[in-house]
Amino acid sequence: MLSDNIPYTLYGSSHSLYTGKARCYLRNQGIAYVEVASSHPDFAARILPQIGRGIIPVLETPDGQVIQDTVDIIDFFEAQGVPYPVYPGTPLQRVVAVIIEYYGSQAMLKHAMHYRWSYRAEQEAFLRHAFVSGSGEAMAEKIMGRMNSYLPRLGVNEQSAALIEQSFEQLLEVLEAHFAMVPYLLGGRPSIADYGLIGPMFAHLGRDPVPLGIMQRRAPRVHRWVERMTAPGLDVVEYADSRPEFWPDDALPPTLLPVLQHIARDIFPELTDKLAYMDQWVADVQPADGTPVTEKPALRQIGMVSTQFRGAVVDVGVEPYLLFLLQRAAEVVSALPPAQASALMATLDEFGLAGAVPLGRDYSVARAGNIEVWRRSS
Repeated sequence: MLSDNIPYTLYGSSHSLYTGKARCYLRNQGIAYVEVASSHPDFAARILPQIGRGIIPVLETPDGQVIQDTVDIIDFFEAQGVPYPVYPGTPLQRVVAVIIEYYGSQAMLKHAMHYRWSYRAEQEAFLRHAFVSGSGEAMAEKIMGRMNSYLPRLGVNEQSAALIEQSFEQLLEVLEAHFAMVPYLLGGRPSIADYGLIGPMFAHLGRDPVPLGIMQRRAPRVHRWVERMTAPGLDVVEYADSRPEFWPDDALPPTLLPVLQHIARDIFPELTDKLAYMDQWVADVQPADGTPVTEKPALRQIGMVSTQFRGAVVDVGVEPYLLFLLQRAAEVVSALPPAQASALMATLDEFGLAGAVPLGRDYSVARAGNIEVWRRSS
C-alpha cells in the first residue's frame, strides 16, 4: 500500500475537467499531493518538454516520473494498491463502468462546454477569475477564446443547444433518483464510472454559476454526490448502512438502469459514426504500429464526421482517444468464454449499449510516451 506522506505533484487547474477527475481520485484515496497551476515556471521548463504538448493534468512522482492523462494516473496508483480500488472485478460491472467513464469524459464535453461558453456573459467574472488564476493574465484571454471556439467541433450548434440542455436536466433527474438509494454509481464506493462522470459534473456543471444553479435547484442529491466525490475518503454520512463495496454478484443497482438508458440515447448514433470514420481512416492510411495517432500531439482529432445528437444534425471531431477508453470494455468481453460473452453483450443490448463495446477490430489505440499511438494486430 502507498505511504500516507508521499509528496506527489499534480499540475492542473481548479476549472479543468480532467484535473477534477484526477484530483477527486487522489483525495478519495487519501494520497498526499500538492497541486500546482500550469502557469508555474516548472511546468513550461520541465514538464512540457517531457509530454510534448500543453495539456493537463500531469502527475509528477517523487522520483521524477511524469504521467499525463487521467487513465494513466489512476492506473499508476491502482497498480500499487489503494484503499478503494476503482475497477470492478466482475465483467458486467467493469464494462458498464468503462462505458460510463467514456460518457462522462468524452460524450459530456458538449454539455460541459455548452454551459460554460454559451452562457459566458452570465458567468464572465467567475470564468475570468478561474482562467487568470490558472494561467495568468497574459494567457487567460487567449485560452478562453480558444476554448470557446471548440463548441462547433463538439456538436454544439443552434439546433443542438436546447437538446443538450434537455439532456442535462434529464440526466439530473435519473441521477437524483439513483443517489436517493446509493452513494455512488455502482454501490458503496466510487468506481472508474464515478471518476469519469465527475469530470464534467464538477469542473463545469457543478461549479460554473449557471449549471450549478440548475443542479442545486433540481437535483440536490446529485450536487451532494459532487461534494462527496471532491471530499477526502468516502463521505457517505447520509447512508447509514453503506459499505465500501460494489453491488453484489455482478448485478447493477436497479436505479442505475435509467441512467444507462439515458447514456445510450445521448451517445448514439454519434459514437457509431465516429467509430465507422475511424475504421475507414485506418483502412485508407494504414498507419504503422506505434505511429502517433496524429502528426502533431497537440492535434488530437483525425477528422470531422456528420452525425446526430438527439435528432439534431451536428459535425463533430473524431478523436482516437475514445477507442483507447472503450477498447478496455472490449478486452473484458473478449477474455470471457463465448457463452458468457454473448450473455454479457445481450444484457448490454437491453440497455442500448452493446454498440459501445468496439469488438472485432484489427487495430487499437495505446498510450506511449504520454501520447496516443496506433497498435496494429499482427
